[in-house]
Amino acid sequence: MFKLKNFRKRSLWILHYNAGSCNGCDIEILACLGPTYDLERFGVLNRGNPKQSDMLLITGPVTYRSRERVVELFTQMPEPKVVVAVGSCTCTGGVFSGMYNVEDGVDKYIPVDVYIPGCAATPEYIIDGVLKGLELLEHKSKEIVKPKKLFKKLSFHKDHIDRRGIAGKVGENDGKD
Repeated sequence: MFKLKNFRKRSLWILHYNAGSCNGCDIEILACLGPTYDLERFGVLNRGNPKQSDMLLITGPVTYRSRERVVELFTQMPEPKVVVAVGSCTCTGGVFSGMYNVEDGVDKYIPVDVYIPGCAATPEYIIDGVLKGLELLEHKSKEIVKPKKLFKKLSFHKDHIDRRGIAGKVGENDGKD
């Protein structure tokens, strides 16, 4: 008898989101999906729909304008999910740290499972980070993980959770936890 986790090992679907980067890390992610590094040999597919994705790959410094979208994408993904921060800009703000429109890392808003350092992160590090995220995904449960900020209360309709409009607007609840 097969368990669902056995199938998940070879069918990881990722959602790649650029939060405002210089495209250095984005090019390296695309190189990982190309024939030289062939990340698809591990069953990894890049999808554009958060409702079908198991892993969120974020690149670039999270700006004030993109932080709502990051939280919205995170909340739309089904459980269990893994978040991977690619590049030093995403992890800590990088060279943009301290600027008026840049947050100091994505982990202020959503929980990050794997950090991939570098400017730009190399394809080898990205592949290692994705595989580490795959290992973490096997041990996660279907318990709902909430973002740290910009989050409204969950609303339940019949037998499912309504995830539309779950991310708050900028300034709406910044002072709250």
